Amino acid sequence: MHNITLIPGDGIGPEITEAMLVAVEATGVRINWEQVEAGADVIDKYNTPLPENVLESIRKNKTAIKGPLTTPIGTGFRSVNVALRKELDLYACLRPAKSIKGVKSRFEDIDIVIVRENTEDLYAGIERQIDADTAESVKRITRGASGRIARFAFDYAVKEGRQKVTAVTKANICKFSDGLFLEACREIAQNYPQVEYNERLIDNMCMQLVQKPESYDVLVLPNMYGDIISDLSAGLVGGLGVAPGGNIGDGIALFEPVHGSAPKYKGLYKANPTALILSAVMMLKHIGEAEASIRLYKAVEEVIREGGATTCDLGGNASTRQMAEAIAEKL
Repeated sequence: MHNITLIPGDGIGPEITEAMLVAVEATGVRINWEQVEAGADVIDKYNTPLPENVLESIRKNKTAIKGPLTTPIGTGFRSVNVALRKELDLYACLRPAKSIKGVKSRFEDIDIVIVRENTEDLYAGIERQIDADTAESVKRITRGASGRIARFAFDYAVKEGRQKVTAVTKANICKFSDGLFLEACREIAQNYPQVEYNERLIDNMCMQLVQKPESYDVLVLPNMYGDIISDLSAGLVGGLGVAPGGNIGDGIALFEPVHGSAPKYKGLYKANPTALILSAVMMLKHIGEAEASIRLYKAVEEVIREGGATTCDLGGNASTRQMAEAIAEKL
């Protein structure tokens, strides 16, 4: 029996979480779900979007999965997603982008993994309002965090049989901060002679990914670039609706879809649950349930390929739960 923290999220979060639970239950893996609340919808109840019991639950269970949480743009509270990563030191954000037959895309056979540093860079939120017309943000990069994420990327490449790691920066302009990240990557790369190592500038990397994505394998990036490139990579395989993610630390892991909470679709039960279900695929592998993880992934692939029980964004007319039930039936 696995004890796992469950955070349904807000917006479409509860709907796709319900669908994920249907699919995971069908694998036969025995899980005790400890459900806790976080996000914009619980502020009135707890006076905070991130109650302390959420962190306590994740620290206790070591594994968690969550639906999307709303982050206000420009005003309001800081991202709960960022706060969770910071409080739990979930330093590695792992975001695979893999083609699935039946998902509309301009590309085929994409298989890229984004390894994003999760704790510093501009996302650390070190900023201030200097005066009414001037604001300032500090981009902080450390050797320790850069070396740690580089080591994670190379260890992942070795473990998963990947051939190449590409470090992505803007070190020609940000010579100190990105330069330090690049220096740390070069140092770590020397310990992995079996893995090809190369480097790209972030702007060139964007162009390369839309011209010849098949040339890339594992990408390791600072926080901001990693966030941008993971969305771009999701676009290569059909969009955020099929983009899973995991946030990994030393002994703790939190899995979540890459997409947001889409509040305007809340309650319509039309949201595509694939990204969260694929996040559960990653979670099952993480907790040692590799066979169930493979079976669940294949069931998702089969339902999407057949196309008869998918949500509207995938060309079907099934509800969120109906798609999950079709996946469960395959299992």
